[in-house]
Amino acid sequence: MKVLWNDKVIAEATKEDLIYIEQKWYFPPNSIKQEYLRKSDTPYHCPWKGDCQYFDIFEGDTVSKDAAFSYPKPLPGALDIVKKDFANYVAFWQDVQVQE
Repeated sequence: MKVLWNDKVIAEATKEDLIYIEQKWYFPPNSIKQEYLRKSDTPYHCPWKGDCQYFDIFEGDTVSKDAAFSYPKPLPGALDIVKKDFANYVAFWQDVQVQE
């Protein structure tokens, strides 16, 4: 599967390497082209997953604010629910396309 943003592939991994949580595919950190992401200051706390880290996706002056997110330290209960450690896996939304 791959993630497209502005006609660029910014992440790619096999479906078996992804984790599916709440209608979102989470990509492993090593599948992300980190040069397109920068940490955002937007705070968010999910009651069952924990503190979220948002990322802006950017290239030059083109920016998609908070279009990617991850959970660096998921809550223990979330790991029990998901049955996999999704720490630092990255999910995408807004104007980003995830394709099989």
